[in-house]
Amino acid sequence: GLGKVGSVIVESGPWVGYDRHGFIGEQFILEKGEYPRWDTWTNSQNSYTLLSLRPLKVDSAEHKLHLYENPGFTGRKMEIVDDDVPSLWGHGFQDRVASVKALNGTWVGYMYPGYRGRQFIFERGEFKHWNDWEAPAPQIQSVRRVRDMQWHKRGCFTVTDPDPAPGPGPGPDPDPAPAPPAPPATAGAS
Repeated sequence: GLGKVGSVIVESGPWVGYDRHGFIGEQFILEKGEYPRWDTWTNSQNSYTLLSLRPLKVDSAEHKLHLYENPGFTGRKMEIVDDDVPSLWGHGFQDRVASVKALNGTWVGYMYPGYRGRQFIFERGEFKHWNDWEAPAPQIQSVRRVRDMQWHKRGCFTVTDPDPAPGPGPGPDPDPAPAPPAPPATAGAS
């Protein structure tokens, strides 16, 4: 197994990492790119270890996901087809997701809106209860597709640098505004 991992470079794949040995525990999606510190591969402040790693199955360019309010695929249902959803609330669904059917493609669910918080990987299959994806509660607030470079040459998700180097300052304005007219001269009192 893995020991202490301080950084990761993914040259191809996507991969899923886990904070425990044996492919269990908190999950982290790792797509092509560089992850210089643990906080660049996790959105959670609860876990800073990476102890097991496996490639993700990305079996289709098509994506289709069903989210259900209750365990056993009951209650309100939301269908997502070939789209990323940064907020389930914004699309008329609630944050309570207790069962999931991943009909096509591979997906990542996040505990909070904007693709933040704990990550949950959904490969093709049925997940009757939130325990099936190792969630502590039936809560997902955003989901996105995992895309393989075979179909999407540029991928779909980039890791942002939390400490970007400052770029060069703005260059000269190619079309500067004309200078305001000078105030009229006034004769001074003597």
